[in-house]
Amino acid sequence: MHMMGYGSYWPMIMMAIIWIGLIVVAVVLIANFVNGGRKQRPLEIAKERLAKGEISEEEYDRLKQKLKDKQ
Repeated sequence: MHMMGYGSYWPMIMMAIIWIGLIVVAVVLIANFVNGGRKQRPLEIAKERLAKGEISEEEYDRLKQKLKDKQ
């Protein structure tokens, strides 16, 4: 059996690995672009959730205290 050529699966496997790698890189770059190139800090997320009405002020204060304790 030949190591390269029509009887080998290695070229197909390598091509699949290359395509998967390119897709992963594209997804990471797009996610980074959509996010504005920065990661949100947990306190910023809590503030946004409070502003949207997703959490109460008491829940915000509890999260804020918990985040300060971790630092």
